[in-house]
Amino acid sequence: MEKKKLSGLPRLAAASRNSLTGFRDAWRGEEAFRIEFTLLLLSIPAATWIARDPLHVALLIASVLLVLIVEVLNTAIEAAIDRIGPERHELSRIAKDLGSLAVVLAALVPGLLWLAALYDKFLA
Repeated sequence: MEKKKLSGLPRLAAASRNSLTGFRDAWRGEEAFRIEFTLLLLSIPAATWIARDPLHVALLIASVLLVLIVEVLNTAIEAAIDRIGPERHELSRIAKDLGSLAVVLAALVPGLLWLAALYDKFLA
């Protein structure tokens, strides 16, 4: 039986439900996601206090959001690898390690931007 393809508002509604389910799964299953999401929420008032203009605020918040996005992708990679099977395989290790590296590299972005913003606010 062929699955009916949704379009328009029904497709948007289905995609929104899937995204909320994904958020719930990440929240329940990933401590790193909960920590990074909390940091995202905290970054909003902090950025408005530290930044010098609205564009700067957006850049600081977006840099933290980037880490959250990469964390979600890393979790998706891990889930797909785990779905394949529990046995150890070198390619599975590489995929998971590269996903982890992506999170670390993404975390450097807000680290650099927030340090620069703090320097600009307090030392420049």
